[in-house]
Amino acid sequence: MIPRVAIHRLATGVPGLDEVLGGGLPEFSFNLIAGPPGSGKTTLAHQIMFALATAERPALYLTVLGEPPLKMLRYQQQFEFFDDELINRSIRFVNLAEDTLAGDLNEVLAHIVREVERHSPGVVFIDSFRSVVRSTRLKDSADADLARFIQQLGMLMTSWQATTFLIGEYTGEADDNPVFTVADGLIWLRQSVQRNSMVRKMEIMKMRGQPTLPGLHTFRISTAGIKVFAPAGAADAPARAVASGARVSMGVPRLDDMLGGGLPRGYSLLVAGPSGSGKSILAAAFLAEGVRCGESGVIAAFEQHPDRSRNRVLAELIEKGRVGLVDSGAPDLSIDEIVLLLMDEIRRLNASRVVIDSLSGFELALAPTFRDDFRESLARLVTALSAVGVTVLMTSELEDRYTDLRFSPYGTAFLTDAIIVQRYIEVDSRLRRVIAVVKVRASAHSDELHEFSINGDGICIGAMLPDQEGLLGGRPTRKADHGALLPAPEVRG
Repeated sequence: MIPRVAIHRLATGVPGLDEVLGGGLPEFSFNLIAGPPGSGKTTLAHQIMFALATAERPALYLTVLGEPPLKMLRYQQQFEFFDDELINRSIRFVNLAEDTLAGDLNEVLAHIVREVERHSPGVVFIDSFRSVVRSTRLKDSADADLARFIQQLGMLMTSWQATTFLIGEYTGEADDNPVFTVADGLIWLRQSVQRNSMVRKMEIMKMRGQPTLPGLHTFRISTAGIKVFAPAGAADAPARAVASGARVSMGVPRLDDMLGGGLPRGYSLLVAGPSGSGKSILAAAFLAEGVRCGESGVIAAFEQHPDRSRNRVLAELIEKGRVGLVDSGAPDLSIDEIVLLLMDEIRRLNASRVVIDSLSGFELALAPTFRDDFRESLARLVTALSAVGVTVLMTSELEDRYTDLRFSPYGTAFLTDAIIVQRYIEVDSRLRRVIAVVKVRASAHSDELHEFSINGDGICIGAMLPDQEGLLGGRPTRKADHGALLPAPEVRG
């Protein structure tokens, strides 16, 4: 029996990319980084190069007809991964433009061979390889010469035990170009513009010998370089054990009793209500109660920043580091980026309570290309948070039309384990706030409708309303001694 060969995987130095690749980059592999102009190919190549280059494994960067090395370095040194001490030590740049312009692939290959033999690199980059292809198209035997050139280059790099990257501008899908066949790995970068948002995506179309994560993965380019957002679940925080029957307090007097003894730990709760009904105040009380009980929390503020003018207690908890804040102002977030931001905060604080305020803001925070699949995005978010055992509270803005009852404008109430609804009623020509527990999965809960008020201490829940019949659906509510109530709403899921 032939012994199995172990392939060493290299850490790329690009956050999230190793997870997408299935554990890193195979050493001595022959790879192609492809994509349209401006998609981040050179930045990705440089970030990988600076991460891999060492004195024992030097890097050789061959520029063809793209940017000259000096111009390229001028811009690439703006990134945090750039280390000028490695230039001309562990990293060397060589310009092959003159040989490429002559159109003689044999001479181009010979020049590459000379440079590799001179520097003995462990990592080799050729940028832009598409220029080599174009330089041969004027010859009658171009296709045959190109295929032979690529095969020879691949064999030479493998025999020299060098991990190789070809960087090329390709705007379409992989065609019959021989480089796509010979390459061990094919990393394809894409970008799209919708309205004022730019969304960049990466696809691992091919990586021999290891299972990669399928699909398109969003990434962002910042001063730190490229960061890839692996799918929810690939980079989760460690799951915590949830004791069966354990419950958490909501921090609002009488609400725990209405829930049947508190919210079961690890549940997802939807708090639905119209504007001004107290959803964010309830969410802040939920986090503050967690801190009082020795638990940390995280709030994703998609609607408004929780500053002192809006909620002094929550602002102080954030300032003291007891509650983490996810408040990205980027207009082109993806669900994977949002989940990663949340998981980073959960991991950092070992948080057990999470608030999403609100689903309406969450939808607007997503790039336009993701909004059509908002239900799917929300399902992935809830699933990822449930998998790590945190207790989640989400708020949902509803238009209180008094004639029907909706728990979510997205038809996603089924995703949550519990639902609390807040509404307005009219009593003696005044609006009053009422609250009810609609659902707590696999748990007994109150079906009573309670009036509540909001003061300097937060939410104060009063006694059960008399003559509550019909307020949450069914026949019309009668006029009672306590005032004239609006018609009973039609219940909708």
